[in-house]
Order: sequence, then structure tokens, then C-alpha cells
Amino acid sequence: MSENEKALTVRGSVTEALPSTLFRVNIEDPEIPAGKEILAYLSGKMRMNRIKVLIGDSVEVVLDPYGGKGRITKRL
Repeated sequence: MSENEKALTVRGSVTEALPSTLFRVNIEDPEIPAGKEILAYLSGKMRMNRIKVLIGDSVEVVLDPYGGKGRITKRL
């Protein structure tokens, strides 16, 4: 990632677990409109270390700069 493409990291809570390690995450950030939900997938390190993410967990998500899916990097 270059200097111009800074990753936006936000916190949120998992509201739904979907197949293929996809999750629906409700974003809790003052810069982003309230109640916004995004699709997020687990990062490679979380899959490798078999870290479980359940509904209601608070997570840290790196948002895609193009407005696609987010990547869950940390379970808080």
C-alpha cells in the first residue's frame, strides 16, 4: 500500500454470521453515517490462528478504499 492509500480502520460489532467466513458488521464510527452495515471477511492471520468471531463481538475492521468489503483484523 502506498502513502496515498491510507487504510481506514474502524470499530464495529458483528450482527450476523454468513457462510464462507463473511460477517455483517455494524460500524460504530462518528465519521461514517450511523447504522451503516458492511460485509467483512476474516484476515489471513485470524484464519491461520483459528480465532473465532461470534455474533455480538466487537471487532476492528480495515475498510476497502474502493467501497467494497472490509477485512476484520482484530477481535476486541
